[in-house]
Amino acid sequence: MPHVLVVGESWFIHSVHQKGFDSFFTSEYVEGAQVFLDSLRDRGHTVTYVPAHEIPNRLPATAEGLEPYDVVVISDVGANSFQITPATFARSVPTPDRTELLRAYVERGGGLLMVGGYLTFTGIDAKARWGRTPLAAALPVGLHDRDDRVELPAGAPPRVVARHQVVDGLDGTWPDLLGLNEVTVRDGAELLVECAGHPLLAVGGYGEGRSAAFTSDLAPHWAPPAFLDWKGYPELWDRLVRWLAQAPVGEDV
Repeated sequence: MPHVLVVGESWFIHSVHQKGFDSFFTSEYVEGAQVFLDSLRDRGHTVTYVPAHEIPNRLPATAEGLEPYDVVVISDVGANSFQITPATFARSVPTPDRTELLRAYVERGGGLLMVGGYLTFTGIDAKARWGRTPLAAALPVGLHDRDDRVELPAGAPPRVVARHQVVDGLDGTWPDLLGLNEVTVRDGAELLVECAGHPLLAVGGYGEGRSAAFTSDLAPHWAPPAFLDWKGYPELWDRLVRWLAQAPVGEDV
C-alpha cells in the first residue's frame, strides 16, 4: 500500500478574554486532519503526519529523505513554512528549499496532492504564496497572484464533470462545501470535479510523477460535517492517493 506523508492542517489559537476591567489569555493547539488521516489508515495506507509547526525539524530536507513516501499531501499551510527555516531566518544560514525538493520529487515519479484552505494555493491576503515557489510548476493548476478565496457561506454542491478512475463510482453530486481557492486548470491537466463553477479537483502529470489539486478543505470550516460524514469521503481520498502513487485504483495492493 502507498506510504503517504501528510503535512500541515494544524494551528495554534491565542484568545483574549475581556471581562470588564480585567482580561486574560488562553491558548489552544488544534489538528484538523484526523478524519482524513483515519480514512487513509482505515483503507490500509501507511500515513506519516507532520503538523505545520514541525515542518522545519521533521519534513525531509534531502531527496533521499523523501524516497520512502509514495505521495505527499500539503494541506492548509503556506510556502513560508517550507522555505524559511529558523536557521535561515534567525541566523542567515542557507538551507535547502523544500519546495524545490518537492518539485523534483514529483518529477522523479512521486505523487503530490495540494488541498485547499486559507493558507494553501495563494490563500488569504495572498499569504500562502505557493505560486511563487518552484513547486508551482508541478501542480495541475495555475495560481492567482492575489487573495484567491471563494467563500460560499450558503453552501454549494460539487459536481463530477469527467470520467476518471479517481471519481468513477462516486456520487455525481457531493455534499455542499462552504468555500474553495480559485485556480485555473493547466493545459494537459484534467478537471474532474467543479463547485460553483470553479475547479475543485484537477489531476495531471509532471515528469515521471503525478499531481492533484483539491481546492477546498478536507476538514471544517470549508468542509462541513456532512461532507466528512459522506460515504464517498474515504473512497475519494483512497482512490486519489492510489492514483497519485501509480498504484491500482479500487482494489487492494
